[in-house]
Amino acid sequence: MNRIDRLMGLITVLQSKKYVLPEKLAERFGLSIRTVYRDVKALNEIGVPVSFEPNKGYHIAKGFFLPPLLFTAEEANALILLQTLANRFTDQSIAKHSTSALNKIKAVLRSYDKDLADQMSAQVNIYVPEEEKATTAHLATLQQAIAQKQILNIKYTDNKGTHTERDIEPVGLVFYTYQWHLIAWCWLRNEYRDFKVKTIVRLTNTGKPFRREHTFEATTYLKIFSHQ
Repeated sequence: MNRIDRLMGLITVLQSKKYVLPEKLAERFGLSIRTVYRDVKALNEIGVPVSFEPNKGYHIAKGFFLPPLLFTAEEANALILLQTLANRFTDQSIAKHSTSALNKIKAVLRSYDKDLADQMSAQVNIYVPEEEKATTAHLATLQQAIAQKQILNIKYTDNKGTHTERDIEPVGLVFYTYQWHLIAWCWLRNEYRDFKVKTIVRLTNTGKPFRREHTFEATTYLKIFSHQ
């Protein structure tokens, strides 16, 4: 067990019990008493309020709760930029999840850092013309189908305005020409095709597994496209 995992383990044990003797921690993690002392000191240095009471042991100050993840202000600001991009260049299905995730991140920041993050959110924006904004809600479903290798049934409008219905096996998503494209094997055409996500009129995940193996990747398509 590396030291970071061990420190997180120590916090978990201390949070689960009112008092823990150093000997018990040493036994639990296979450490020397001296190493336990060093680890406890390290926890205090990173802001975890561990105290010691004679004949009882270590304890964490009442009311302290360590969230699953700790973020610095700089990390939160970086995620704010990514969330702003998500709101502008994804669709409703992704934007709502990115907003929810960012709110959870803000919830675990210190009060001062949270204020800075709120200021950053208010000051950072991206302008995208109305005609280039994503208006669908398909990206989350597409991501799931790609990850789980499930066949999709779509109604699609091509560049000529022709509507077709087809089963496809989605390989990957690519963002270029200011819009999302789905690279997928098309059973109607029996070849890999590039579908503009915004012109997918209807999308249904059939829940059926892929019927063929795919070695073709979306990144491969990008390389081909960039040389055209």
